[in-house]
Amino acid sequence: MTQPKVVKTEQEWRQQLTPAEYHVLRESGTERAFTGEYTDTKTAGVYRCRACGIELFRSDTKFESHCGWPSFYAPSDAQNVVLIEDRTLGMRRVEVRCANCDSHLGHVFHGEGYATPTDDRYCINSISLTLEPTQ
Repeated sequence: MTQPKVVKTEQEWRQQLTPAEYHVLRESGTERAFTGEYTDTKTAGVYRCRACGIELFRSDTKFESHCGWPSFYAPSDAQNVVLIEDRTLGMRRVEVRCANCDSHLGHVFHGEGYATPTDDRYCINSISLTLEPTQ
């Protein structure tokens, strides 16, 4: 990581983020399927953490998974994300968090058979991202 780790109080996060952003990023919520602003976006660019701005994904790894959320087959730098076993909701999943600010991004699934180089699907909430288009 090139940025210093972001540490804020919950009050500081509440002041910075909208209630919907706070729910997803800080409370591990999920936006409704097919409602996020980047679900169908084809714009070339860099996807950054909405909470701290660190680069997470690039548009050249985004693919159509038809799951209702933006899907990527790999982060732009594996050191910028943290994978955590998630056993909530009676399921066994792998949560994806920002390594820089510990914000919830979504989940990663492996072995679903997508025609991608990694066979991984990083299923990421649009609201946890900002897109910086390439010039």
